[in-house]
Amino acid sequence: MVENFNSASKDIFYGKAGDLTGDDREHLEVSALALHLITAAITYLNTVMIQIVLRDPAWNRRLTPADRRGLSALFWSPLNLYGRFELDMNNHLDILGGPPVPP
Repeated sequence: MVENFNSASKDIFYGKAGDLTGDDREHLEVSALALHLITAAITYLNTVMIQIVLRDPAWNRRLTPADRRGLSALFWSPLNLYGRFELDMNNHLDILGGPPVPP
């Protein structure tokens, strides 16, 4: 599974064929930290989505112990890496459990 997420990191950081390059050490370090931040955010959101699914009693009954052992937040197949993103700062995803955003 870790190899799969390493390939995701390579796709996320797609410049120079996924290699970290730069003029100096500071530029390289900032690029690596940005990549770590993005992968941590993806892992966090995947964990929240898994928790939402596991709260559903129907899924809770359906999963076997082997299924539960196979759960991991290290997946990236639902990501749209190169598509169009529309961001509406006036809407809030209620499923993430935060307070509603006033209009």
